[in-house]
Amino acid sequence: MAYIIVVNPITLAQAGVPAEGVMIATCLAAAIGSLMMGVFTNYPFALAPGMGLNAFFVFSVVLGMGIEWPTALAAVFVSGALFLVLTLTRAREAIVNAIPLPLKHAIGVGIGLFIALIGLKSAGLIVHHPGTGSLGLVEARYFEDPNLTALLPPGASLASVGLALLGLALTGLLVVTRVRGGLLIGIAATTIVGLPLGVSALPEGLVAWPTGIRDTFLALDFGGLWTHPQIWTVILTFAFVDLFDTAGTLVGVAGKAGLLDEQGHLPRARGALLADSLATCIGALLGTSTTTTYAESATGVADGGRTGFTSLTVAALFLLALFFGPLVQMVPAAATAPVLVLVGAVSMETIRQIDFADPAEGIAAFLTILVMPLAFSITEGIAVGIVAYTLLRAIQRRGRVSIPLLILSALFLLRYLI
Repeated sequence: MAYIIVVNPITLAQAGVPAEGVMIATCLAAAIGSLMMGVFTNYPFALAPGMGLNAFFVFSVVLGMGIEWPTALAAVFVSGALFLVLTLTRAREAIVNAIPLPLKHAIGVGIGLFIALIGLKSAGLIVHHPGTGSLGLVEARYFEDPNLTALLPPGASLASVGLALLGLALTGLLVVTRVRGGLLIGIAATTIVGLPLGVSALPEGLVAWPTGIRDTFLALDFGGLWTHPQIWTVILTFAFVDLFDTAGTLVGVAGKAGLLDEQGHLPRARGALLADSLATCIGALLGTSTTTTYAESATGVADGGRTGFTSLTVAALFLLALFFGPLVQMVPAAATAPVLVLVGAVSMETIRQIDFADPAEGIAAFLTILVMPLAFSITEGIAVGIVAYTLLRAIQRRGRVSIPLLILSALFLLRYLI
């Protein structure tokens, strides 16, 4: 999980959030969330700011909608509070059950493609092609023509693009050969290779006292929530994606650990969801995007973790990482971009659980997966998928559309009409 300490600050910095503050907030949110999980449930699940949700925070909310990052943090806090209420009232079960399973799988796949596209763009491997008006692979002439160079991301150069390609090959090799900590090793190795290329720079020291948290701590702007008409859609998206992601992770990892009961349910699931929602609220107060339960918890389970002591160990190590800020700051975007691409690739696994032979299920899932990266928005993908599924199921057989699903579809349609 340690790669998030490097990736999250670089990602949120693109929205203007101070990178050093994000790094500290990331470590603290992960430590507090994992600690609560271990204490509340005695399960070997660990938490940290989630991939996909941080991308949604930056590219859809801040850069896409023009919402200032302090207001976006307030939206994350409110979504965590909403998640908390849903957990305490058991309303979360009705919402989770209302979303068809194929769409839940499709949302995960779509987010994976969205993350991968962000990685390719930040590395400078994918750029806006002036000839076709769409995205295309970077070409050497982009670095020779001053007009075309403007199409590259800030700081991109031939050296940085080459370094990103090398990092993708190296990190991919480590992941394929199942080297422990392959993502983190890939980031470190790519950063070191970037030193003689001028893409990376040596830090002034190895350790430092974490003081940057003052730039993000309690920086939330709740007043801004009332000035943006789309903010409630943003809040619901934060809450729903976290809800689906957490529920899927808990069941998946618990199954591998043999923690599910005879009915396939997870005992003390409410405690796990409580830790998740509280961690999101705390993370927002510290200065980071949504904190969620990590699928990488399966690594701890595979190595023998079966109790909350595993979560407590993760919490202690994230606290230790607080003092290595200078090392994190020397990592360039070219070294973290390959991780985004590979995380996206892993997210494709659940696509095989979608029945594309069923027209309603297949078309709705396809639209969900397609729209997220093309519209550069997780919200749009979820909205299009839910509305499409509801309409197609209603045409196919009216009785198969649930009331909660009809309500969700109506809300999303209303969002486009108002």
